[in-house]
Amino acid sequence: MYTAPLKDMKFVIDHVADLSSINQHPRFADADQDLVHSVLDEAGRLASEVLAPLNWPADRDGARIEGPDVHAPQGFAEAYKQYVEGGWNSLTGEPEFGGQGLPSVLSFAVDEMWNSANMSFALCPMLTQAGVEALEAHGSETLQKIYLPKMASGEWSGTMDLTEPQAGSDLAALRTRAEPEGDHYRLFGTKIYITWGDHQMADNVIHMVLARLPDAPEGVRGISLFLVPKFLVNDDGSLGERNDMRPMSIEEKLGIHGSPTCVIGFGENGDGAIGYLVGEANKGLACMFTMMNNARLKVGLEGVGLAEMAYQRALAYAKDRVQGALPGKGKVAIVEHPDVRRMLMLMKSQTEAMRALSYTTAITMDQVAASGDDAVRADLQARVDLLVPIVKAWSTEQVQEVTGLGVQVHGGMGFVEETGAAQYYRDARITTIYEGTTGIQGQDLAGRKIIRDEGRAARALSADMRRAADTLAERGPRRE
Repeated sequence: MYTAPLKDMKFVIDHVADLSSINQHPRFADADQDLVHSVLDEAGRLASEVLAPLNWPADRDGARIEGPDVHAPQGFAEAYKQYVEGGWNSLTGEPEFGGQGLPSVLSFAVDEMWNSANMSFALCPMLTQAGVEALEAHGSETLQKIYLPKMASGEWSGTMDLTEPQAGSDLAALRTRAEPEGDHYRLFGTKIYITWGDHQMADNVIHMVLARLPDAPEGVRGISLFLVPKFLVNDDGSLGERNDMRPMSIEEKLGIHGSPTCVIGFGENGDGAIGYLVGEANKGLACMFTMMNNARLKVGLEGVGLAEMAYQRALAYAKDRVQGALPGKGKVAIVEHPDVRRMLMLMKSQTEAMRALSYTTAITMDQVAASGDDAVRADLQARVDLLVPIVKAWSTEQVQEVTGLGVQVHGGMGFVEETGAAQYYRDARITTIYEGTTGIQGQDLAGRKIIRDEGRAARALSADMRRAADTLAERGPRRE
């Protein structure tokens, strides 16, 4: 079972990310240490007592499709109701739309817990939050008024629909089309790999869909973004008829079996799915990148969460499993063996480094939001932009090693599903692929984030790291 590493989390937030650096700003003045620690304590309880017990059964049973509907694994709907009623989905949302306006560094820690306890479940609210960010940044006032309050609360979930059978990472090849009709559009096409593309846990599922207008130019310059609800919304805010879109199948996957990854058909009845333009026509990729950058950071957090859970499971097994003897000790638990201790220490240290990197990025995002100085904001945002592909790529590559070591610590039992170690290994494998592969993150880091500003942001980060290292060296080792 999962126990939230609250002591480690609080230490990173308070002393590494430095929560006090944002408390001085009015925007986050109320998010003091007492509040943040209290929220973390409550999140830990929900993660360990509600979400974690559902993880293994969901992996075993998976989601299922029946007719026009997808059904989540048993227990997920009740857990999601608790999640929404607890206000967890609205932590960082704008108060104007029902959000709590709390800092990202807090939400990152909370999201880490969800991913440790049950990554399949956590994927649903993660995508909803990404959709909220896109609507806050690019949606019209009308769309914001209708959709943001329900999405911010989690009453309506969200997802993003990019990939098509012939268009994976190469979005220039997408073919889904959007035909204008009055104040809306009708969409026709097929999207694949749509995480939580349909389910019954929320009253509505809001799809953010990339498609082409009839007169759109070729390539990525001709892509627009559309909001397409599963159920249309009446003028009084109530839900109307079901839109012309449906889940056609659920992918059979290596991992995250509890999360339905859907093939979605738009316009299967011939009418076309009604959607609404988000942002400007033919500039949808820029709008979608708001969602993608959020998702890339949160995928990095998936790496942190899975690594923590793999370590906890491996440590518990190593303490319990008696195997072999050591001179002067006789039969011992395998945690006493030097090679096992080496693996456990590597798992722990890598997880702590991943956590520190993610939370530091989050606090920088908060500093961007809080700063009133345009020049300072620009420098801070440049650092966030630089760190996004690093958090995503490095953390997800590291979790491959950490979960692999978790299997190794278990020995032969790690290769058996009964112990649970294999599930983390399987679940982690997707993280280096979706939201941009590791290679794509490398291209983004080198080609956009470093070359674009001639390395200024990278040099500034390196200088800060050297100063921190020098300060620690001057202080010397800590003595208890």
